Amino acid sequence: MPSPLVPGIDRRLFLTSLLGVSAAAAGLSGCAGSSAAASKSSLSEPLAKTVPAGTSLKIASYQNVQQLQFRLAKFGELPFKVSSWANIGAGPDVINAFRSGSLDVANNAGIPPIQAQFQGYDAKIVAINITRKPNYLFATKPGSDIRSVADFAGKKLAFSQGQAQGVVLLRALKKAGLAYDDVKLVPLTSNQFLTALQSGQVDIAPLANQQAPAYLQQYESKGARAITTDVVDLLNLLWAPTSVLSDPAKAAAVAAYIPYWAKGQVWQYEHPDVWNEEFYVKTQNLSLAQARSITELANKPLFPPSWDEAVKWEQETADLLAEGGFVKGFKVDSLFDRRFEGIAAKSVPAEYRR
Repeated sequence: MPSPLVPGIDRRLFLTSLLGVSAAAAGLSGCAGSSAAASKSSLSEPLAKTVPAGTSLKIASYQNVQQLQFRLAKFGELPFKVSSWANIGAGPDVINAFRSGSLDVANNAGIPPIQAQFQGYDAKIVAINITRKPNYLFATKPGSDIRSVADFAGKKLAFSQGQAQGVVLLRALKKAGLAYDDVKLVPLTSNQFLTALQSGQVDIAPLANQQAPAYLQQYESKGARAITTDVVDLLNLLWAPTSVLSDPAKAAAVAAYIPYWAKGQVWQYEHPDVWNEEFYVKTQNLSLAQARSITELANKPLFPPSWDEAVKWEQETADLLAEGGFVKGFKVDSLFDRRFEGIAAKSVPAEYRR
């Protein structure tokens, strides 16, 4: 596993060392740049109202969530072909899949688009779901004496620069008055967090609400605990490469997919008992009690007609990362394709728009 970050190291080396991006960037950045330049005019064109016949998309569906939502809700056929449903969720993996052309649209938090921009890869946000309640908590390693974020000082913290867990950690540190140099950030991806906690490689890792019950069930008796905060990761979004959005047919397909994505989340929220059984129990091997504890924390979906709040939050996140030297500062307006603004909101009942 990667070694902990030592004081004084250039944090901009994090992603390169963690993901091996430099080699990929050398071969692909020129292509991405030329694609972005060629697409500027087409991105200003209105979206087509219908999807041309034969159009297809490669869509990320981590743990098959989208297919399960659509099947259980009986939504019927999408108005385009899905050439592949990719079981990809982590931001760094999504960016790499975008680069390779194996993915057209993905569901992530707010930080992966910022990371992609820092890497020189051009992609845009096309739909927004606002999160009001925390989706993550901090778990301690077994035998830890840490009981609050203030106790993170001097400790080893699992940190994923390109994922939601990373920004939740940075925001929690800032709120507690801790500087980056007050802690030891250990660069990992989220799928390494549990192993790092179990082995004691890190003292703390941010875990998704659905991950925590199983971990605590196994290690709480050995001194592991959960530390909750009110820090939220505000954005749950859809995004796509500029090369996809500059293709009128694919852009129309993305626009057609957004209502299904939004309605799928509403359906899941409105049918917790079915989702507990069909997803958490049958596919995640959780007990029904554990599943219920997760859905009790679930956020009510919120698809705002205006993206202004989302842009403001994304700018604060980019500034926070720039403060720590993790990315270069920039204006995040360029990350949002406003042609798609309001599509999700119009597809759901009014109670899910505010």
